Amino acid sequence: MLAQQILNGLVTGSVSALFSLGFTLIFGVQKLLNFAHGAIFMAGAFIAYYCTISGLPFLLSIGFAMVATGLIAILTDFVAFRTLRKRGNAEFPALVSSIGVDLVLISIAQQVSKTQVLNFPFGTFPIKFYEIMGLRISLLQIVIPALVAVLVAALIFYLKKTTFGRQVRAVATNERAAALLGVNAQSVYLQTFFIAGALAGLAGVLIGLLFNSMQFLMGEPYMLRAFVVVVIGGLGSVQGAIVAYLPSGLTDAIIFALLFLVLLVRPNGLFGNVSAVAGGTRQ
Repeated sequence: MLAQQILNGLVTGSVSALFSLGFTLIFGVQKLLNFAHGAIFMAGAFIAYYCTISGLPFLLSIGFAMVATGLIAILTDFVAFRTLRKRGNAEFPALVSSIGVDLVLISIAQQVSKTQVLNFPFGTFPIKFYEIMGLRISLLQIVIPALVAVLVAALIFYLKKTTFGRQVRAVATNERAAALLGVNAQSVYLQTFFIAGALAGLAGVLIGLLFNSMQFLMGEPYMLRAFVVVVIGGLGSVQGAIVAYLPSGLTDAIIFALLFLVLLVRPNGLFGNVSAVAGGTRQ
């Protein structure tokens, strides 16, 4: 029984890690907290659901949801962050602005769904179970961690080994110096928001599949947990966001106790640094 619960926690935690990656990616580049991320997560599940019941093949529904949530994230940047970013020292105003976007998206979803709990049609994903070492594992529980592992590896490779990744790291370190080197910061912002939104949308679809239950407030608990996990791991640290794998099976009380203990010992998180929290050398 304990092993089964640990397995369930790891599967859910893998989705939490995917969600947290997008959240920390935006902070790592812009030093701004996007609290609309939870609503974008919810939007991904809703869009995939409505596409599926409209007759679109499920894989295409997922792809459409990821593109749509990526574009919603870009729109969030235009509405909540772009103007404030130009003024400098916009951390608190941007946080409040992102909460406003979050409430707008939740309100739209509430009206569209009429506050009802949504469920994917039976058989949307193949229902198969396997007995492995005494554990009853569904095909979905195998696919989700494998998919998340591939996406995490791809994102890390993208950020560490590609030209775009070098541009992201340059902007995150010093936007003015990056501009002098010919890096277009606005392009970096658009791309990071799109990636973060697409990852959040996919995470919403996976959670909707895993529990076969979606409602307009489904993103808020994940937003809170992601914030706590990212603070524990270190704001702006991709490695820290992957810590979401570990505490997901724990109760909220234990997670917040870990937050308290980590901040006492390492105020910048396990993998964070002072410059990330203070805003780096952004000019």
